[in-house]
Amino acid sequence: MAAAPPPSAPGGPEPPPPLQYSLLLQHLVGEQRRPRAWDPAALGGIPSPPKSEEQKMVERAMESCAFKAALACVGGFVLGGAFGVFTAGIDTNVAFDPKDPYRTPTAKEVLKDMGQRGISYAKNFAIVGAMFSCTECMVESYRGKSDWKNSVISGCITGGAIGFRAGLKAGVIGCGGFAAFSAAIDYYLR
Repeated sequence: MAAAPPPSAPGGPEPPPPLQYSLLLQHLVGEQRRPRAWDPAALGGIPSPPKSEEQKMVERAMESCAFKAALACVGGFVLGGAFGVFTAGIDTNVAFDPKDPYRTPTAKEVLKDMGQRGISYAKNFAIVGAMFSCTECMVESYRGKSDWKNSVISGCITGGAIGFRAGLKAGVIGCGGFAAFSAAIDYYLR
């Protein structure tokens, strides 16, 4: 209940009107509320100078789907090559000759097999990495959100595309498997 204003003296200034809470609330949380400009420097944050046009251009290039796909392709190639060389090094059937099973392979044969397997794995990992990264970026751009659903959808698309070469059933299994793997990795990393 608003307090009654004190009587004014004759000829004196007019007393202020009583405080109305509904008008106050309209300015605080209602439709007449003005947006507040947040300045990190005023709040005690670390001030940073405005970005130059070159910095903005580099940021736009690095956030593009093409750059992300190329980066995943290069990273997949390096990782796949290392994985291929490692698996070739521990494989006991390197340069196995069925005519002479007790023959020890030469270093040249082992290195040749390691190189072939490393290149094969590198190409496969590069293709999968580029496909996944590009589809995830495109799904994220289309949806306008960055959440776990993007990786699941892009995992399904990538796994389905890889498995579809062997038939419809393999494509469905690849979609489900890659989507589940993507969801597990995304859950673990976030």
